[in-house]
Amino acid sequence: MKRRIPKYSLHKATGQARVRIDGRTIYLGKHGTPESFQRYEEHIAAWLTGSTPDLVNGLTIARLCVKYVTEHAKPYYRKHGRQTSELSTIQGALKPLIRLFGKTKVTDFGPQKLKRVQQEMVTAEIVRTSVNRNIGRIRRMFKWGVENELIPVNIHIALTAVSGLRHGRSEAKESTPVEPVQDCDIEAVHPYLSSQVSAMIEIQLATGMRPGEVRIMRTADIDSSGETWEYRPREHKTEHHGRKRVIFIGPKAQNIIRPFLKVDREQFLFSPAEAQQAFNDERRQNRQTPMTPSQKARQRKSSPQKTPGDCYSVTSYSRAIRNACEKADIPVWTPNRLRHNAATRLRKEYGIETVRTILGHATGFTTEIYAELDYEKARQVAATAG
Repeated sequence: MKRRIPKYSLHKATGQARVRIDGRTIYLGKHGTPESFQRYEEHIAAWLTGSTPDLVNGLTIARLCVKYVTEHAKPYYRKHGRQTSELSTIQGALKPLIRLFGKTKVTDFGPQKLKRVQQEMVTAEIVRTSVNRNIGRIRRMFKWGVENELIPVNIHIALTAVSGLRHGRSEAKESTPVEPVQDCDIEAVHPYLSSQVSAMIEIQLATGMRPGEVRIMRTADIDSSGETWEYRPREHKTEHHGRKRVIFIGPKAQNIIRPFLKVDREQFLFSPAEAQQAFNDERRQNRQTPMTPSQKARQRKSSPQKTPGDCYSVTSYSRAIRNACEKADIPVWTPNRLRHNAATRLRKEYGIETVRTILGHATGFTTEIYAELDYEKARQVAATAG
């Protein structure tokens, strides 16, 4: 059967020429101009030969971004059937690129334009390290375009020439170093927290777990046969690199965990639903006035819009601590900082290589970020030997 050639037509609302190919509308520029006819012919030629129309006509930055997010990022950045946070991070990194050069052809994009995007991020007061990571994400998109034969290889090669921003050698804002939480600030929040969240905090301090690891603890994931328990999270930060994660749980942490162990081994130890139920029970016990008839007659909704989940999310865990900090009138801190507390304490006693294994880091360099230097010990050595 003879293939029907898609027609050159007018889009009355915008005055542009257009052609529909395989269900997709392609705008060609102002209707009736030589340029629009040339683009039409290029697209038809590409359609007839089965090649990529975008590459023939000149793929725009905005179109490349859409293809990258929909065809690569969305299916790739998934873990256990759920989208990871990297997708939204990529979309955030691409926003200034699209805002500045969305209509620019990819073949017209080069190092100077990428540096303008970099400067746009600096002007927006994004911290230097995040600027460098975002520029890296943009470069990876162009690499993907080369891999899929959407853009010429020389475009990506040219973009690799753009250097990252160096500490102290740019106008970019520097990030504030993450420090351990003060002991007094940790103690101050406990009266305002559920027993579940309080236990999660103490377990992080004792073991150096990540917030995402402590929130998903289940009896099924804990081997309690030995003197030291072994916890293997069903998911963790570096599993996509093929790394294993074993968290060793000593007597102190064991005593914190025992009251939360479940008969059903698949249930999460720390349940927001249980915390909410305990809160409601305590409120009823402390009630000073009798319930009104209307309150007694009130029926619970069969399908409420919001219900406590089976386990805490990292966000809800952080929010519980933030609310407690505000009630205690102390500086707000996040649960990830508790790893710094554990790393600093353990490094003082056992050395960096042991701490690296406990925290699940691939290199000692990462451990250095978490473990504050023991300046007091250095002072004592200097006083004795210096």
